[in-house]
Amino acid sequence: MASKEEGFNESTAIPKYGFKVNLNHEYPEDRSQDFRPSLRIIWTLLPLFLRYVWYYIVYKIKKKSVVMDYIFMERAKRIYGVPIGGIGSGTIGRGYKGEFCRFQLRPEVCEYNTVDANQFIVTIKNKEKETIFQSCLSTYRRSSLKSWQSLIDGKNCKYTGLYPRSWTEYDLGKYGVRLICRQVSPVIPHDYTCSNLPCAIFVWSIENVCDDDRIVTISFTFKNGTGTKRTDKLSTSSSKAFSYQNTEGVILYHTMEKNRCSYTLAVKTSENVKISKCLNFDPNSDGSSVWNQLQKNGQFNKIVEKSNNPHIFGELAVGVSGKTRISSGRQENIEMVLVWDMPSIIYPVSNKKYYRFYTEKFGKENAALKIVDYAFTHYENWENEIYLWQKEVLDDPDLPSWYKSALFNESYFISDGGTVWLSLDEESKKKLKDHDPRKKYGRFAYLEGHEYRMYNSYDVHFYASHALSHNWPHLQKSLQYDLKDFVFTEISTKVTQLFNGVPCERKYPKTVPHDAGDPGEAPFDLINAYPIHDVSNWRDLSPKFVLQTLRDATVSGSTDLRFLEDMYEACDVVMKKELQNDGDGDGLIENSGEPDQTYDIWVMKGASAYCGGIWLAALFAMTVFSKALNKLTDEKTYQNLLASACKAFDTKLWNGSYYNFDCSTTHSNTVMADQLNGHWYLSCSGFAQLYPILPKEKVRSSLRAIYENNVLCFCDGNMGAVNGFRTGQIDKVAIQSQEVWTGVTYALAATMIQEGLVEEGFKTAEGMFKSMTEKFGLIFDTPEALYAEKYYRSIGYMRPLSIWSMQIAWERRKAAQ
Repeated sequence: MASKEEGFNESTAIPKYGFKVNLNHEYPEDRSQDFRPSLRIIWTLLPLFLRYVWYYIVYKIKKKSVVMDYIFMERAKRIYGVPIGGIGSGTIGRGYKGEFCRFQLRPEVCEYNTVDANQFIVTIKNKEKETIFQSCLSTYRRSSLKSWQSLIDGKNCKYTGLYPRSWTEYDLGKYGVRLICRQVSPVIPHDYTCSNLPCAIFVWSIENVCDDDRIVTISFTFKNGTGTKRTDKLSTSSSKAFSYQNTEGVILYHTMEKNRCSYTLAVKTSENVKISKCLNFDPNSDGSSVWNQLQKNGQFNKIVEKSNNPHIFGELAVGVSGKTRISSGRQENIEMVLVWDMPSIIYPVSNKKYYRFYTEKFGKENAALKIVDYAFTHYENWENEIYLWQKEVLDDPDLPSWYKSALFNESYFISDGGTVWLSLDEESKKKLKDHDPRKKYGRFAYLEGHEYRMYNSYDVHFYASHALSHNWPHLQKSLQYDLKDFVFTEISTKVTQLFNGVPCERKYPKTVPHDAGDPGEAPFDLINAYPIHDVSNWRDLSPKFVLQTLRDATVSGSTDLRFLEDMYEACDVVMKKELQNDGDGDGLIENSGEPDQTYDIWVMKGASAYCGGIWLAALFAMTVFSKALNKLTDEKTYQNLLASACKAFDTKLWNGSYYNFDCSTTHSNTVMADQLNGHWYLSCSGFAQLYPILPKEKVRSSLRAIYENNVLCFCDGNMGAVNGFRTGQIDKVAIQSQEVWTGVTYALAATMIQEGLVEEGFKTAEGMFKSMTEKFGLIFDTPEALYAEKYYRSIGYMRPLSIWSMQIAWERRKAAQ
């Protein structure tokens, strides 16, 4: 045992920055998704709404789930802390009050359940071995296990969340003990071995702060399933105790519909820690049997070995505990791990079995104990790597405190976004080139949002991809190779667009898809699950593919020519097809007058600042590609197109202060927060100082106009940048023009930082992040959109990962100084 001073380690200490609340914290403002648009907008969208209702009914009759549920939208629970688990192997949410909540283990569903039986329990005995205190270590209100008590005082307990770790401090000084639970998940930048593991470590530091010895037990209980009664009751469950290497614990085997899974609870052995196990209790009972065992003995009853261990159909809970005696003024650690081994995925329609990437190292069968041992052996290294990753940001005196929390805590979606990281089978690998990153690093996919069930929605990933490119560039390239292949895919099945009722092919060849498919169908095969528009006509998908290629090719500092060679044909094909949308031959594409880009119910007509700017940036990217690959004819073609398009863009859209929204007659002078999107992307790709598409002075002027209108005139500058602002007020022409898009605000802030408007950039993002974190309770549940009052839309969304573009801008700015 060690004294408190002897046990100090900077890499594991509670950080100064992060999400910090007491365990009795309640948020002051409870928002919802019940926004009601104006009658004018309702009338405009009525045909879409009626078609959607019919589509919804048909899907329900077929017992299928729609990819976007606008009928029963989730209301934010406002309870979340740092989730547990690595990338792509499923995650389990944790609430800041200590609960286990929001399960994303089955890839086709996000289950918003809080499970009462999943608990940590503390038992404290005095030196005479009399129990003086026993309590669940969560203040979240339970509805079952009535004999279990939560007696801790939330106002004396503190939570700190800094993804992918958290710390919970329990002041039990009244009973002579102070506890700290340190939660660690293996999310480590540039690591492709540990970062995909389905596990979390819990290190319990127990300090004796009284004059007498204390005997302290930490117990950990868990039940089968995810808290969804229908599937949990149908499970085939069983359990067994184990001793393996330097660990002891219990494995809970169970099924979740077609998927087999095991939960493993383990304690690391130590001469100072006595371990006990519980193989079976009813999670729907009052829990008195288990509770009384711990209260009386400070441990579970000894297991009576049986000759066989029959399967139990239905719900089953298990537990492990570690007990230690601590002298006055000393400290002891109890190390625990939770592993969920769900090695394979079977998507409902495909019936094809995919294996998660961790199976390449740990095998497709019975990997749990190997992961338990590996986690205990390596978690200190994980923590050191995480500490070093975050240290540069946390120690930077020029960065604001709120941002140090925001950057890492917004990163939660990388693992908690319904993410899958899959291994390719040998047959698939044989079809790929040797240098294709999918052979070595597998296939990566994540949802557009917890409520928008489409993998790798490309118009949104365009913003979010900076998080991957900066921290796991091989996963980003793997995703890009998938998209490259999808460009040439055709799915001739006819689908009806919900927006206008017109049938179209599900996927036309030589087009960039909207998404990699619905995990409720057959993703990666049935791509383009998005049902509202014919996305082959979208103006932003092709240039976004080209711009991500540019960024990914240059992210290492030198141009990856082999990557460019692999991508060039797809880039060239989609750009030439996109050129068909240049109706007047000036090199600049025009919008159709229907929603044909990521703002999918906000109409642009003619040349537009958003799509036109992205198009200019993509043309510039093509000149870079063709020059690097010595394609001289193509280089000349794209240079000429770029020159012509830049001239047309300026002539049609520049109004002396900023770029007009579009060329319509009704709202062309709207100040759009996202009007410099193409310039932003070139800045993130290292071409900021060239100003290859927009003049420097016009970029700065536009940023000032956006800041003065969309930021400062909206909620006093405390809610980010509203998408549209016109003639001194919010542009209410469409639902999306009235929204603040969290990911767009971060991208705008990054552009400001890159352009030297550093104070304005951080202020733009600060108000929005603080409102979500301190007022609305939306941390670790960041929505796509916020409104000025009362409402948000689409919780748990991909786009806010664009916050990493702020860090890229900051690093580039510092390097240039």
